Amino acid sequence: MIRVEFLGPIQKAPLELEITNLSELATLLQADKELSKWLTNCAVAVNDTLVSSLEVSLKDGDKVSLLPPVCGG
Repeated sequence: MIRVEFLGPIQKAPLELEITNLSELATLLQADKELSKWLTNCAVAVNDTLVSSLEVSLKDGDKVSLLPPVCGG
């Protein structure tokens, strides 16, 4: 299982999914209208390391975090 966490203002409970890469995750999340608006602006981390490709492979126990942009001072 892969755990997907949504940080900051996304306000969504974590998901546990059987997926093998970030491309599969993107396809699933784009179907959710609330989440799809965040996808183009979020940074993505796998096991607390930022990634920039949807082709990143995932294995059982990995954690994916969606990090929306924030502003503040």
